Formats: sequence, structure tokens, C-alpha cells
Amino acid sequence: MAHLKNIPNKQRGVVLITALIMVIAVTGIAVTLMSSSTIDIKITNAAQEREVAENELIGEVQRMISGEANKGAGNQFFLTPDEVTSIASGDESGMVIAKHNDMQSKMINLNKGALNLECPRRFNFTAGVSCNMVQVATTIEYGSKSKHQLTIVTGIAQEMASTGKGI
Repeated sequence: MAHLKNIPNKQRGVVLITALIMVIAVTGIAVTLMSSSTIDIKITNAAQEREVAENELIGEVQRMISGEANKGAGNQFFLTPDEVTSIASGDESGMVIAKHNDMQSKMINLNKGALNLECPRRFNFTAGVSCNMVQVATTIEYGSKSKHQLTIVTGIAQEMASTGKGI
């Protein structure tokens, strides 16, 4: 102990002040990294929610089309423009043809006037056969408080005899 008393006391807290400055700097860096990782987590979560909503929506579109196709000639895709408008009470946004969970499918008939449209090019032209063209918009709301919306629009061409409904 006598040996320690002979050392002159020249340090006046410089090491303590330097250590405190380093702790403050490291704390600031840590806080910045934590807040940016929180934002990354929120972005990743939002992307996952959108992916889930999109997959649910694609499944709903397939379910709705399959359900209508299984009805045969009585499906709603064969409705004429007048029937679609009268059912929808003049609403130009279309008539709701299916609701499932939080998803809804609205159909509008693309035929303008009394005549049906010619079928798309991939079909060979056949006299007396035309297409009833409809468009179905299926929408889902997702996210916290359902503040986001995703819509898939599907075009459907039904071959039919041009003088009546369905073949």
C-alpha cells in the first residue's frame, strides 16, 4: 500500500468522461437500429397480409366461376344486359352475384345493345353462335381495420346461340 501512495494523482476523470460519451454514442446507434428494424417488420407484415389477401381472392374467383359454371344454362353469366341492369336497379357498378366471407363479386354485362358480341379471336367463328361477355370484379378488404382493398377483374365469354339464352 505504501507503494500506491507515492503515485502522483494526475488523472482528473478524463477516462470517465470519455466512457460516458462512448456509451451515449452506442446508445444512439442502438436506438436508431431498433426503430429502423421496427419499420422493416411493419413493411414485411403488410406485404404478407397483401399476399394472403391476394391468394384468398384468387381462390374466391375460382370458387365463384366454378359455382356458376356448375349451374349449367341457369348461371348468371347468361343474363342479358337488360336482366343485369333490372336486377341491379339501374346501378352501373354492377350486380352482386356472390358474397363469401369478406369478399364480394359484382358482375356487369359488357354487351352494349340488344345483340351479343362476337366471340374472342381464340374461338373459331360459327354462324349463329355469339358470346355473352361479362366482367366480374371480386374485391376483398384487408389489413388492420380493413383499410386496404384488392380487386381482381375477370372477363368471361359465354358461347351461346344468338337467338336465345344458353345452348
